[in-house]
Amino acid sequence: MQDYIQEKVKKIREQVGNKRVLLALSGGVDSSVCAALLSEAVPGQLVCVFVDHGCMRLGEPEEIKEVFGKRKLELVMVDAKARFLSKLAGVTDPEEKRKIIGREFVRVFEEEARRLGRPEFLAQGTIYPDIVESGKNKAAVIKSHHNVGGLPADLGFEGIIEPLSDLFKDEVRKLGAILGLPDRLVNRQPFPGPGLAVRIIGEVTEEKLSILREADYIVRQEIENSHEKVDQYFAVLTDTMSVGVKGNSRTYERVLAVRAVCTANFMTCEYAQLPHSLLSRISSKITNEVSGINRVVYDITAKPPATIEWE
Repeated sequence: MQDYIQEKVKKIREQVGNKRVLLALSGGVDSSVCAALLSEAVPGQLVCVFVDHGCMRLGEPEEIKEVFGKRKLELVMVDAKARFLSKLAGVTDPEEKRKIIGREFVRVFEEEARRLGRPEFLAQGTIYPDIVESGKNKAAVIKSHHNVGGLPADLGFEGIIEPLSDLFKDEVRKLGAILGLPDRLVNRQPFPGPGLAVRIIGEVTEEKLSILREADYIVRQEIENSHEKVDQYFAVLTDTMSVGVKGNSRTYERVLAVRAVCTANFMTCEYAQLPHSLLSRISSKITNEVSGINRVVYDITAKPPATIEWE
């Protein structure tokens, strides 16, 4: 990783010179490590744009501001929640949701680029599995990633910088630790670019986002506190309704799925065999504390045939 950093820093400096770089900072591991690497390579020349598309996990915008406000870069926070949710209204197809969010991200960056005096380069936290799943180099398309391909020719940038595109997730984490990012960020759960929009089956609404944020927080906290060896874990709000009982009343509320996997490189995975006591505790907390959910199920499917994310 030390050699990798030196090689990439040299290449980035040769490519960028004294020009500026605009980075889409999502708050996930990949874009965060990309930001840390670029701030080392071209300190003071990096502009990080964090777009709050309304599909973030609980407390993420605040955490991003805290961590990256201290680095040698310019951090721009953009509140675009209403804009993204209006575009997603009525959309249920997962590929269409991904494409809508990808296109809108590009548009937001273009607007911010003009407002900021147009930095010359666009950087992205693309990693190797993203490229494979998006069908680049004649591979079959499994699911689109908004940071792989599909960029319109009229973006106006001189070039794209993707310093992590040769790496798997475990290597990205090692790189982030060397670059001094806090452990809670380097080892945080991977998070797709479209955010909770692709962890909500069916149409994305503010009500569903609010339900999923609370439930997902409980899932992550309980598994973290258990110290079980799990590589990725999260909640999915399904579009299935279920009859249940709360108190002495009948309920008809949503089914929540919990996903937890073990993997070396995120290209394949096995489901994590979590203790039943832990799963029971997660289910009880969610159904008792989160309004709108009355049933919790656990996904025990490997990759393949499934992918890690549901959409």
